Amino acid sequence: MSGLTDEQQHAWRSLMLATLVLDGALDRQSQRDGGMPHAYYKALVLLYETPGRRLAMGALAAQLRYSLSRLTHAVASMEKSGWLRRSRSTDDRRVQFVQLTDAGIQTVRHVSPLQATEVRARAFSRLTAEQVQQLDAITAAIVQGLDSPTS
Repeated sequence: MSGLTDEQQHAWRSLMLATLVLDGALDRQSQRDGGMPHAYYKALVLLYETPGRRLAMGALAAQLRYSLSRLTHAVASMEKSGWLRRSRSTDDRRVQFVQLTDAGIQTVRHVSPLQATEVRARAFSRLTAEQVQQLDAITAAIVQGLDSPTS
């Protein structure tokens, strides 16, 4: 029916359910502890981990795998919350940068340990060290395939 083997179908459904449930749990945690959707938290963390805590909008959208319009909406909301600010490039006025503010830095520092606790409890507490390594290899292979030019 689906073109997948029974084993592939089971693995696929397990992956989909795991990502759905984990994403929902992390979204609730981000809302509770940071007052934001998990998607915003991911953007703030990406900026936090970037040297200078600043990226061009296009680069941020690419790293998050967001459309530019989706990112623009999210950035406007996060800017209103005081977590980041936008500025134009002095070299190319078409380029807009997003920079993490001090409030954004404090928010990441507050939410991150709580997020780590949630991820550890929801995902890693059930896995052996070997399974964590396997999960890393498996997900890296999937992402590499999805990001390849032929996908």
